[in-house]
This record gives sequence, structure tokens and C-alpha cells, in this order.
Amino acid sequence: MSQHDNWSSRLGFILAAAGSAIGLGAIWKFPYTAGTHGGAVFFLLFIVFTFLVGAPVLVAEFVIGRHSRHNAIQAFHRIRPGSVWPLVGWLGVATCFVLLSFYSVVGGWVVAYIWHGISGDLAAVTDYGAFFGAMIENPGEVLLFQGLFMLATVYVVQAGVSQGIERANKYMMPALFVMFLLLALRSLTLPGAWQGVVFLLKPDWSFFNGETMLSALGQAFFALSIGVSVMITYASYLRDDYDLLRSANSIVWMNIAISLLAGLVIFPAVFALGFTPNQGPGLIFAILPAVFAQLPLGVPLFVVFMVLVLFATLTSAFSMLENIVAVLAYKKPERRAPVSWLLGLAIFLAGIPSALSFGLLKDVQFIGARGIFDSLDLLVTGWSMPFGALLIALFTAWAWQRAAVQREAMTGSNLPLWVFDLWFVLVRFVAPLAIVIVFLHGIGVF
Repeated sequence: MSQHDNWSSRLGFILAAAGSAIGLGAIWKFPYTAGTHGGAVFFLLFIVFTFLVGAPVLVAEFVIGRHSRHNAIQAFHRIRPGSVWPLVGWLGVATCFVLLSFYSVVGGWVVAYIWHGISGDLAAVTDYGAFFGAMIENPGEVLLFQGLFMLATVYVVQAGVSQGIERANKYMMPALFVMFLLLALRSLTLPGAWQGVVFLLKPDWSFFNGETMLSALGQAFFALSIGVSVMITYASYLRDDYDLLRSANSIVWMNIAISLLAGLVIFPAVFALGFTPNQGPGLIFAILPAVFAQLPLGVPLFVVFMVLVLFATLTSAFSMLENIVAVLAYKKPERRAPVSWLLGLAIFLAGIPSALSFGLLKDVQFIGARGIFDSLDLLVTGWSMPFGALLIALFTAWAWQRAAVQREAMTGSNLPLWVFDLWFVLVRFVAPLAIVIVFLHGIGVF
């Protein structure tokens, strides 16, 4: 994807941007994070942070990207030449590298389940939790499928992703939404399912604490792919006639809707089938196949569903890798292919400790006695992404002239000026203050 490519339509851009996060942000990470932080309280905080913090920063990234027409680092160079602000772009690029290193591990799990479904292994499984546990403890298997996932990611990105991702998203993302809706309806009809609905929608305020707020804030950033400058890169391919504010609003509602559907698929089934909701990253891999097992032709349908999940997962991976490649191959399109392959290899190697953190390296612990995988997850979604989002908000509202920001934000939009004024207040005061307070409270400063 060169710096002069454009999305062919507003819908294509919205679906690609939403697909950047919907893959694992809503389908994998939201259910298990909500499950370990009280369900409804987490979901409520996630929605609040999405609108007050996530959405304003998302628009800020759009404004920076489209105005500059450059990658995450050059964007800051162009707007504030000779300043230290390009370091924000470098932080985003580095975060994408780390994030993709353990994200590719989960992508490998998705590929593995597709393989086991096609080969017939899943048809004989009676305890999916035990099956998943044994799978992620097998070093050869997890590394093989992690490698296959990275190969697929690099293969697409090295050739350019704008047309392929955009066209495919127009069909695959709606298909994923419909499949999730059908699954949610099925999950809600299971005996005892209502307890899961209560868990997701009725707050238990005993879970209202700094750790839950920090996790919900991190999920708001993860669900919108913000704080790592991915949306700066994606927005650099936007035309001037696209309404940035309305586009951001559409993406926000799509992410909340998919997160809600994911919760309505997972949690009713969790309680109906006798599981507990706090099973961590493996929740979707232990529960979803059990839900499908209740359906006619359950295993083939599960394989189809996981193929859709794989596509959504890959679109997220494409955006992360594209964010890095766009920097390292800047103005040198001939370097795209070799840079992509070398980066893919480096990210795969960096992800090996995460891949082995549930097996050979399960006793290795870092932050708060967390394993390697969970420590990197906290480092990225709990610390780096909020910090990156804070800097992007400060840059947009304080280091850039308001008139220039207003001109770019309102280009292509017929919304009244008060909408911009409200957004500017949020990105200038509310978002930075909320990020700082929640972050400090989450790490125990007060």
C-alpha cells in the first residue's frame, strides 16, 4: 500500500478500520477480560471509556493521518517539524511490534482449531477446556500454527493490502456479524442461560476498582485500535470528502455491538454449560466449541465460524504490520516485500516466549506474578496504549493549532460546529484527565 493509495469508499474504510479491532478485540479479548473483571461493571466502564476517551482519540488519529497523508512517524514530522512529537509515532510502531508478537500466538490458536476441525479431531472431543489446555502446552503445535498465521499476514501485507482487505471486508465482516447474531440466539436458548445475561448486564459493584477501570480503559483502546497510531496510517489513505466524525461514530457502534454479541454468545453458554467466566484467554476456545456441539452439524459450522474469525483476526494483524512496514519502507516501495518478510520473521521470533508461556515457560513470571503472555498483554493494553493515546490527545489539542484541527476535522462533514467543539473539549480535557486518573489509580498511586 503506497502513500498515495486511497480507500475506494467510505464503507470500505469503516469496515477495514472496524475489522482492525473486531477480530480479537471483541471476539477474544472482550469476553475473557470482562469475565475476569465482573462482567457488567467492566462492560459499563468499557462503554463509558469508549465514548469519553476512545472515540475522541480515534477522531484525533483520523485527523492527524488524513491531514499529513503520511505514516505514523512522518505524520508528526510534517505537522510539527523539528519537534520530539515523532517519538509518539515510534512508540506506536514499537507497541505494534510487541502486540503482534503475542497476538500472532492467538491467531495461531485459531488456525489450529480450524485444522483440528477439518481433520476430525474436534468431533471426538468431550472436554474442550482440557483439549485447549493440552494444545497450548504443546510447543511444536503452537509454534507451527503461530508461524502459519504470520506467513499469511506477511504474504498479504508485502503485496499491498488496500484492495484485498477492503473488498473482502465488505463481505466477510457482515457474515461474521450475522453468524454471531445466530450464535447469540442459540446461546440464549440454553437452559440456565439467563444467569449469563445477568452477569453481563447487571453490575456487581464489588468489582468496581482501579484494576477493573484500567482494564476497561485498555479494552476501549484495544477495541478501537488506538494509541498505537494504526488509525493514523489508515486515515492517511482517506480522501477529503469522507466525514471523519461520522466514520468514527460508525466504527465505535460496530465495536460495541460486536462486543455485546460476543458477550451474549459466551456468558450464557458459560453458565448454562457449567463453566466459570474467569477462565482467561482460553475462554472463547473452551466455550464456543461447546456451544456449537449443541447444534446439528456442530463441528462443520464451528470450522466455518473459525474461518470467519481467522479473517477478522488477520485484518487486525494486517493493520499492525502495515503500520510498521509503512515506516520502514517509506518512499521506497521496492523495499516493501523484503521489509515485510524480515519483520514477519522478527515478530515470530519475538512471539516464541509468549507461545511457550502456557507450556515450557509457564513458570516464568514477571509483572504481578503474571506469565509472559499476560505480562505483555498488560504492558501493551494497560500501559503503552493508554500512554500513546494520552500523547496523541495532547498533541492534537495542545501542540497543534485549533484552527487547523477544526479545518481538517470538519472537511467533508456537514455536522454543526458544536459537534466539533464538543469533541475538542473531550480530546483536550476529558480524555487526558481520564487516562491519567485511571492509570494512576490502576497502578496503586491513589
